[in-house]
Amino acid sequence: MNMKKRLFTLALALVLALSLAACGGRSDAPADDSTPPQTEAPEVPETPEGETPTAPAPEAPEDQEPEVPAPGDGENTAPEGGEAQIDLTSFYNTLREENTWPELMDLADESMAELLESYYPGLSEIPTKQRGVYIAAISAAVGEIALVEVEDAGDVQAVKDIFQARIDYQVGDDSNPGGAWYPETIEGWKTKSHIVSSGNYVMLAVGDSAAAAVERFEGLFA
Repeated sequence: MNMKKRLFTLALALVLALSLAACGGRSDAPADDSTPPQTEAPEVPETPEGETPTAPAPEAPEDQEPEVPAPGDGENTAPEGGEAQIDLTSFYNTLREENTWPELMDLADESMAELLESYYPGLSEIPTKQRGVYIAAISAAVGEIALVEVEDAGDVQAVKDIFQARIDYQVGDDSNPGGAWYPETIEGWKTKSHIVSSGNYVMLAVGDSAAAAVERFEGLFA
């Protein structure tokens, strides 16, 4: 009987020993994986030797419009190294505002084409960018302004010749009375007529304010 108890005790001790050994070798704690995840670095284009790498410019938002420089102000504008651009109609209005002129009639209208040709023969045949001819509404008054911008600089002299022919006709000569007819009017055309030019621009000014008009015209290109 004692022998059976000893065997039973020995077997129980062996079972307990195996159970403890199995528990000691098992761990419920998660494995420690401290290695950080690997991320791919963005590709950087190679910089040629001797050059400094530059950061790319930030992209503008899609809804943002590009800035456009505002045009320059002023009556007369010119690209760098180019000829001034003159608005002859605006210039004519300035002359009328600054000085006293008789009532002038505009011959630019198509209905005045025949009258323009009779006063300034050949002028309508010259290619122009701008043209304005203003004559006194009363024949006894001394006052006239003609402004032309030709397309070809080679036509400047032709315009000046036409303007001079207008003066010569109004003044007349010893054998033919002038178109201005009245002695005082003829004298005004003889002594108060001016033809000036600058670049492709030509002006004829007649009357008491003609000298001031010439000064104003030349000031546009100073």
